[in-house]
Amino acid sequence: MIINDSLLKYDEKAIFALRDLYSKYGFTQYKMSKFEEYDLYVKNKDFLVSDSVITFNDTNGKLMALKPDVTLSIIKNTKDIKGFVQKFYYNENVYRVSQKTKTFKEIMQVGLECIGDIDEYCIAEVLALAARSLVTFSEEAVLDISHLGILSEIFDYASLSEADRDIAMKLIGEKNIHEIEKLLNDKGVSEDRVKEIKAVLSAYGDSDTVLATLKRSCIFKSGSKTLKDFENVINAVKLCDLGRILRIDFSVTGDIKYYNGIVFRGFISGIPSSVLSGGQYDKLMKKMQKKSGAIGFAVYLDMLERYLTSPKKCDVDTVIVYDEATSLELLNNTVEAYAKKGSVCVQRCIPEKFTYKTLVKISNGEVNILENDA
Repeated sequence: MIINDSLLKYDEKAIFALRDLYSKYGFTQYKMSKFEEYDLYVKNKDFLVSDSVITFNDTNGKLMALKPDVTLSIIKNTKDIKGFVQKFYYNENVYRVSQKTKTFKEIMQVGLECIGDIDEYCIAEVLALAARSLVTFSEEAVLDISHLGILSEIFDYASLSEADRDIAMKLIGEKNIHEIEKLLNDKGVSEDRVKEIKAVLSAYGDSDTVLATLKRSCIFKSGSKTLKDFENVINAVKLCDLGRILRIDFSVTGDIKYYNGIVFRGFISGIPSSVLSGGQYDKLMKKMQKKSGAIGFAVYLDMLERYLTSPKKCDVDTVIVYDEATSLELLNNTVEAYAKKGSVCVQRCIPEKFTYKTLVKISNGEVNILENDA
């Protein structure tokens, strides 16, 4: 089937563009039901963007939910396959509270998941696809990347307890360096170490600059595998000519109960919130009794309304108005002639507030053409 691109809405064009991008790299579409058992979301509510879930009772009395998330459904319905990486993309409606209206809304979510024996290539490929997804909408995009393993090494350097790590992670996510310094001082961390930690956590910017800061730091032992892996993945993404939008930002944290390794968020100029988020979620896989590793991301189309809404144009290119004396043959021939040029709407009269470029009136067998400035 040939699709007329001019008839697609902006959001539909975006979905097709992303689907083409993901399928080009071997990701296959994953289709799922509109609802899952509510228990799935209750057990993992911290993983959800919003913990508000629409529920209903099935005919057997079981409590069900309209899905507020896609990743959990994919994990639940995916089997571990040793030595293999399952690559899925999806475009599915999810049901959650809109950040804009604060009411429940059906939102189209697009994303991908990579599940199985995840290695550095898989991580780099997903990061590159996340970057390419952002560039699909705008060149003025930024992909902020962090690594929870690096934050863990920082916590080890400060000898923080599990409880203190949770507090520190929250403060890092808030970019609250002052309170982080206070926490470290309260825990008796030496002045030199506090200075080193502040320098690393405050580092933000292009990957070369921040990686150089990390390598100079006393925090990371010589030959730190975590730091080396992080650098390898970033360099692999840069080979795809995407280094221009990469930024290292340790305030990108994610929930440490679910995520590990690399986490990231994508932004587009003019939109204050992230329009893309993802990361490695091996801990979530383990929590759901899966042995595989996993990494993925979601694109939030509701946050992209500025880019997915076309400027208001005419409702139709041509309106054809005819009278009772008009023959079907003349009307049909006129419609077909204008349909080859653009969109056509046939009416007996013009609806109120209906806009168009050209008005064609057929009266008493005569065709009159009027141009419109609308």
